[in-house]
Amino acid sequence: MTSPQPTLLAVFAHPDDEAFGVGGTLTHYARKGVRVLLACATRGEAGKITVPGMTVDDLGQQREAELRAACRALEISEPIFLDYHDSGRFERTRYDDPLALMNVNPLDVEVKLCALIADVQPQVMITFDPHGAYGHIDHLQIHRATVAAFFSMGHLPGGGPQRLYYTALTHEAAEGISRMGQNLDPLVYGVSEGTVAVRMNVTAYAENKKAALKAHGTQTGEQSLLGRMTPEEREAMETRLLGTENFSIGGTRTALERYPLRGLFDGVPGFGDLD
Repeated sequence: MTSPQPTLLAVFAHPDDEAFGVGGTLTHYARKGVRVLLACATRGEAGKITVPGMTVDDLGQQREAELRAACRALEISEPIFLDYHDSGRFERTRYDDPLALMNVNPLDVEVKLCALIADVQPQVMITFDPHGAYGHIDHLQIHRATVAAFFSMGHLPGGGPQRLYYTALTHEAAEGISRMGQNLDPLVYGVSEGTVAVRMNVTAYAENKKAALKAHGTQTGEQSLLGRMTPEEREAMETRLLGTENFSIGGTRTALERYPLRGLFDGVPGFGDLD
């Protein structure tokens, strides 16, 4: 049977992915009594340490600890690791690592996610948009595997997960990120306002998000994108990060009674009052 407790499963690639686009939403639903679970594909082994002079013996172990601290800050359960390796980017790309997510058959990741879905039985799932936020290969891999797993699991008792959502950057937000050094084409990586199905006001959870971002210390130091911003750029970024989180619809097994939706559980049988 479908879990009697409302359950939300978020699936991302690296420690810190959860803190930027969905952290406030995760805290919001956790405070409403939803069982909020985070599956992280890797431990971020190939990340770039952004704190000048900082040395770490085992970056994967360090970033795992950072993610556990971030989950506590967001008031959600301990993370679930899928035990793949971070593929890295640029000069840190791990072409020869068979466990690097870029080198793993997406069908294998799908099988692992299907087993997790069968175990925890979420009504709602969240993952990256089809462009992986900014095109990271690990984000794209996790997007593909999560979408496939969602569509494969409708045979579960109760009908399987009822909704799949993607994180959504509006064109305006993508333009802002592009101006801050990510060089994103807003018309490729952003979405139109009409594509946004759920706008979550997360200002009440700003301190949770700030604490979660701070927990990822190796990734948010002086040499990170955030660390290199001018005060004006950082204020603009925080306004976007800490004010609203947007989601588009990746899949549904229930009718949409309204659009945009009030929240992620709007119209999900038995749990619509959560929104």
